[in-house]
Amino acid sequence: MKRVAFARAGHDHDHCVEEALDRADALCATQGARLTELRRAVLELVWRGHEPVGAYALLDALKRSHPNAAPPTIYRALEFLAARGLIHRIESLNAYIGCDHPERPHEGQFLICAKCSNAAEIDDPGVARALSRSATGLGFAVTHQTVELSGLCPSCQRESIR
Repeated sequence: MKRVAFARAGHDHDHCVEEALDRADALCATQGARLTELRRAVLELVWRGHEPVGAYALLDALKRSHPNAAPPTIYRALEFLAARGLIHRIESLNAYIGCDHPERPHEGQFLICAKCSNAAEIDDPGVARALSRSATGLGFAVTHQTVELSGLCPSCQRESIR
């Protein structure tokens, strides 16, 4: 599955969400992990939009179906989902976004619209290797790599021209 970066008119986002949830079920089954109803609900909430979403916004939305949900509930679910590669944490926004290719470990690069907050993941292994090589050359041991680029998505670019 490939997420439509910066969704255009006519994009069937419900299909994207369903496909992501189906893949999460299959991935967890192969990993021997349990995608509980609550974890699945959190993953669905993360995938509901193309913009990164914060833990407390997720908690507020989750409380509609799980009234007793508390901060530890959401953070445990997010930790589980991130550990399995189903979501990414956007460090600069302290928010989460669904992963387009959870079936294989990778270091993502993210495009984040400074105006509307929509985000898209790029998975360019060449970029990840180049950064790791440069760091190693300086004697630095990379343990985690997140690249975030800020700018304007196509829609916001068109709006700024008008």
